[in-house]
Amino acid sequence: MDTTGSLNSKVISIDGNFDDAQSAVKKIFNDEKIKEELKEENIYLSSANSINIGRLLPQIIYYFYSYADLVKNKKISGGEKISYCVPTGNFGDILAGYYAKEMGLPIDNLVIASNDNNVLTDFFTSGRYDANRDLVKTISPSMDILVSSNLERLIFHKSSDEVVKEKMADLKDKGLFEFKSDFHEFLCGFAKEDETRETIKKVFEEENYLMDPHTGVAKNIVDKLGLHKTVILSTASPYKFSSTVLGALGKSFR
Repeated sequence: MDTTGSLNSKVISIDGNFDDAQSAVKKIFNDEKIKEELKEENIYLSSANSINIGRLLPQIIYYFYSYADLVKNKKISGGEKISYCVPTGNFGDILAGYYAKEMGLPIDNLVIASNDNNVLTDFFTSGRYDANRDLVKTISPSMDILVSSNLERLIFHKSSDEVVKEKMADLKDKGLFEFKSDFHEFLCGFAKEDETRETIKKVFEEENYLMDPHTGVAKNIVDKLGLHKTVILSTASPYKFSSTVLGALGKSFR
C-alpha cells in the first residue's frame, strides 16, 4: 500500500490488529477537539470502511443485481427466495444483505461464514457476544476481527438506541454482552483453516474455479449446511492470496 505513488495519500502503520485500528479511528472521529481543529482547516473526516454507512449502500445494490441476473438467465423465477452466504468479520457486507431483504428482495437466509475468529457464530448461536479471546491470525485475514463494528447497527434495528448504548458500554467495559432476539433471517457457521484449504482444492479440481480463502470459508459453510440456491459473495481475489491458494492446491510458491 505504500508503493502507490499517490501524492494525496499516506499510509500509516500501527502496532496492532484490525480491531485496534478501527477502535482508534472511532476515537478520532468522536474527539471534539480534533474535529474543531480540522474544521478550522476546512477538513472533515470520513472512513472508507463500513464505519461509514456509505460503504454499505453500494453493497446493497449487488444483492439486487445478482438476483436480477439469476432471473434474467432463468436460473430462478422472479419472486423465488434464495440465500446469500457472506464471509464475515466486521458484519458490514452481510448487513447490506439484511437491508436488501428489508427492502423487499426475496432472500431466504443470510448465512454468516466465520473463520477461527468465530465470535459472530458464537453470538448468533448463543446470544452472548464475548470478545475476551485471543485473535487468531488466519489465511483469511479480512475476517480476523473480534469486535464486529456493524453488529451494533443490527442490534439497533432489533431493539432501540438505548439498548445499543447499554450493550456497547458492556462490550467496552467487560469485553462481552448478552442480547437475544429473533434472528430468523440468519444462519451461521465457521470453518477451520484445513477445511478452507480443502474446499479451495476441491472446487478447483471439480469446477475449475479458483477461489480465495475468504470465499473458501463461505463455500465450506454452504456445503456443511447443505444449502441450495445460494449465492456466495466472493469478497476477494485469489491472486491477492497466491501463496495460500497455491499451497491449498499442493503447489509451491516461487
